[in-house]
Amino acid sequence: MNKKQLQSEQTRKRIVDAARMLFAQKGYKATSIEDIIAATGTSKGNLYYHFKSKEGLFLYLLDEWDREWEEKWEARESQFKTSSEKLFGLAEVLVHDDLNHPLTKAADEFFNEEKTSEIEERITGMVDRHLEWNRRLIQEGIDRGEYRAEQADEYAVVLESLLFGLSHMSRNRKPEAVLELYHRAMKVFLYGISAGTTSHTPG
Repeated sequence: MNKKQLQSEQTRKRIVDAARMLFAQKGYKATSIEDIIAATGTSKGNLYYHFKSKEGLFLYLLDEWDREWEEKWEARESQFKTSSEKLFGLAEVLVHDDLNHPLTKAADEFFNEEKTSEIEERITGMVDRHLEWNRRLIQEGIDRGEYRAEQADEYAVVLESLLFGLSHMSRNRKPEAVLELYHRAMKVFLYGISAGTTSHTPG
């Protein structure tokens, strides 16, 4: 990396660090591009060179959050022997992460804002990665004989919808109540896909 590239990378890091702090402190809506520029001492041109918009910058932080979460999970995954144990472990990691991450409030605001088609496409890409992660975990359970040999893709969507809804519906609960809620939700989900249960189709 030459001197110019190093300076560019340092500027980018300053922008990211300042934005993360401001979004955590003020929320997504209340943080402006001007706030971030003032906090970094850089120019508007420099900021837009690295990130096209405030939305794009926040999405970068969400991607960073995803990567950090995956690292935390990888460090714990080997503790669980079965796919079902992994799903309960997943719930615990998600609860801890959602309740303690400094960007949780800002993320809630961000996802409720109107977005450009480009940003919507990038969010769709993030969701697709989550679904693929869910699908692999569920397929592992199917291969082990823990879950019924049905569509792992559909189970992945159900699981993501369940986790997304839980995240938003449990914001004002106490930590122990949130964890209990996630555990109950996982029990319901696992009852529905377990190889030892029979599915019931209306009609």
